[in-house]
Parts: sequence; structure tokens; C-alpha cells
Amino acid sequence: MNTRDGMSNPDDHAGTLLGVPRREFLAGAAGAIALGALARPAHAVTPPASKPAAALALPPLPYPEDALAPVISAQTIGLHYGKHHRGYLTKLNELVAGTALAGKSLEEVVRASAGKPEQQAVFNNAAQVWNHTFYWRSLDPKGGGDPPAALRKRIVDSFGDVAACKKALAEAATSQFGSGWAWLVADGARLKVLKTGNADTPLTSPVKPLLTIDVWEHAYYLDYQNRRAEHVGALLDKLLNWTFAAANL
Repeated sequence: MNTRDGMSNPDDHAGTLLGVPRREFLAGAAGAIALGALARPAHAVTPPASKPAAALALPPLPYPEDALAPVISAQTIGLHYGKHHRGYLTKLNELVAGTALAGKSLEEVVRASAGKPEQQAVFNNAAQVWNHTFYWRSLDPKGGGDPPAALRKRIVDSFGDVAACKKALAEAATSQFGSGWAWLVADGARLKVLKTGNADTPLTSPVKPLLTIDVWEHAYYLDYQNRRAEHVGALLDKLLNWTFAAANL
């Protein structure tokens, strides 16, 4: 119906919405709302945000910081464990956060990053954390002396006697150029001594590490300055943890 000026009367379309009769439109909208409600389970909740993988923790020392004195002073342990070892771990956690390595064990991180140039920083820090943790357990305030019987037999079979084994360890530790490690390892039925530079570790090789000696300067310089051989000799005679090595067999 038209008004006098020729314009449509708005009341002519009062029964339609978007071209659909009002009654049909409202009925359809109500049905859509009902279907949407049915599509959501009554117990549905918003899933919680995933938690970041837990960071690797610094293992505690197996003894008090002053327990290895006078061979290794509490001051050296405080620096070595409290600064260097902790520093490697802090950096490692920063490097792996948000990556596929987050949440992996320390051993898994070492093995996964070994030999990969793009993961060199991860490997260096992970291997140093592992090496240091192994090193602290290779020492004992009541160490030195004779190895347990089963280990002693393996040493005699491989080196001739315990003195020869200690001599091989001393030579490896004192001849390692620069920073690194000396290791007693099991290679099948035989024991042997090897050395690694910087962060390298036998953990990534077929041999089984039994004990290690740290010859990075921060391990001995406060107590012995450049007298590495003196430090190594005292460690072998008084601190070497043969029981730990035997357990690793």
C-alpha cells in the first residue's frame, strides 16, 4: 500500500525479516540456538593451558663442600660446583626451553646433540653437566686405597696391577693438552684409560665410563696453581672412589 507521496508504508513489511516471514525466521533462529546447545556436551570445559617442561635440576653434592680438603679445598668446591657446574646447567636450560629437547633427560640431551654443529652449544653445556655430576661421584672423602675385589680382578687382568692402572690415569690426566678429562672405562671385558678434551664424554661412545678426573683448570688452580700433576697424584691416592667405579661395572 502506498502513501500519498508514493513511498511504501513501512508497515507493509512488518511481517518479514530479511525477506523471510517473521514467524518462520524466529522459529528457525530458536532451532539453531537449540542445536548449538545440543552440540556442546554439558560437561565440556576449556582445556587447561599446557605446562612448560620442567627444567633440569642441579644434583646435590654427595658430601659437604669441605669434605675433600685438604686435597680439594672448600673454596675450590664452592667455585667449581657452585659457579661452573651450576652455570652450565643454567645455560643448558635456557638453550633447550621451548625446543624438542625440553623435558628430555640429561643423557638424552647429550646423545641427541652430539656431533651436530647446530647443537654444539647445547652439547657443550649438557655434556659438562653430565661430566661434572659423574666427577663428583668419582671422588670420596674416604677414597683411595684398594678397589673392591671384582673391580681389582678386572684391573689386574687389564693393566697388570692397580699401580699400573693409576699410572695410566695419571698420564692421561697430566698429558691432556688444555682442558678436559681422564677416564677409566670398560670396553667389553677389558678396562682401559682414555682422555677427552673440553666437554667431550665417553657417554656418546660404545665404552662404559667407570670414573673420571677433571683436569680443567678451575678444578685445581686455586689449590695448586699450575701443578696439575701434584693435584692428580693426591686425588688418585686419597679421593678416588673405587666403589663407584665397581658399581658402574
